[in-house]
Amino acid sequence: MTSMLVALLTAPALLATQEAITQGQKKDRREEHRARRCNLIVSCVDPSPESLEIDHRQVALKNSKLYVKTDPRDASLHPFAGYYLPYPDRHEGLVTTITDVAPILNWIYVDKDTYEVKFGIKVDAHPNITGPFNCTRQDKRLTLEDWEGFVAVKQEEGEDAGMWKLYWDKDDDGLRGKLGKGRTILEIELVRWEKRVRKGKPLGDMR
Repeated sequence: MTSMLVALLTAPALLATQEAITQGQKKDRREEHRARRCNLIVSCVDPSPESLEIDHRQVALKNSKLYVKTDPRDASLHPFAGYYLPYPDRHEGLVTTITDVAPILNWIYVDKDTYEVKFGIKVDAHPNITGPFNCTRQDKRLTLEDWEGFVAVKQEEGEDAGMWKLYWDKDDDGLRGKLGKGRTILEIELVRWEKRVRKGKPLGDMR
């Protein structure tokens, strides 16, 4: 009788301990995955002749802005290679390398006026939209402020004419008022593609 009473009294504590251990293990796995360096791959939401240009292409960096790299031979674009990192005194941010020469990191942010997706140091990012960045549980698609809303816009003029630039459609209105009429805008998803972890390298090591 005494042993049964002890078992009844201790069972809830044991269950609570086991639950805490399980939750801790899940959190560790989640944090490990978030710290892994990844590329971003474009997935077009709706099929169209234009989507063939960018579907399943990598996101890359050039001149403080993010583009879809449609030509794999274009060495002027540096592939996005980043991971989640707490933005100072705010929320979960996103960083990326900006060169293959050295492990230099910049913050990813959205320009508060134009809604362009950009990268830069803290002084560039701070006045703008810096997060919170996250990803969907199922497919690891990138989110910002708890939803996706990313679009690719084909550039019609200037030095980046013909390239597809990334925007975040913050107001969910097809960037009405931000861009002129007649622009080609495609709704996209940005899928995290984790890079291979090399032996002896910390998960966040970008070298």
